[in-house]
Amino acid sequence: MVHYPAWDQDEARSIVSGLAHLEGATLPILHALQEEFGYVDPQAVPLIAEALNLSRADVHGAISFYHDFRPAPPPRRIVKLCRAEACQALGCEMVVEDLAREHGIVVDGHGHGGSHDAVVETVYCLGNCALGPSALVEGELIGRVDADRVAALCGARQ
Repeated sequence: MVHYPAWDQDEARSIVSGLAHLEGATLPILHALQEEFGYVDPQAVPLIAEALNLSRADVHGAISFYHDFRPAPPPRRIVKLCRAEACQALGCEMVVEDLAREHGIVVDGHGHGGSHDAVVETVYCLGNCALGPSALVEGELIGRVDADRVAALCGARQ
């Protein structure tokens, strides 16, 4: 599990100014901020807009268009659940339904049980097709998961 420092406006300003000279600097800046803090705080929007002579709407549009950018600190744990064709054939959609029904966990939702301790995100192909449905947690590939196993990976009480 990665621990990120708290958002620091001065550090963010330093990152923005250090990359502002690049051609098409918006995405490199956003990636650098997310790499440093784990997310792109809304306070970064005016910093980036001013440094790159863009509108705030342009910067916000880039952040919201790319789904990998988080506007808030990341959850403690992210469980990536494969929903590609091979895992579908092996029951991943039933896992998704059972997670919601039996555990109150919504795949691609914003947290579990009202907290941001864990989320389950959809991915398409983890390369473990023969052992699907598959999940990836903190770099560990897990095959033949069911809803109970995914809920346990999220830290849910059974």
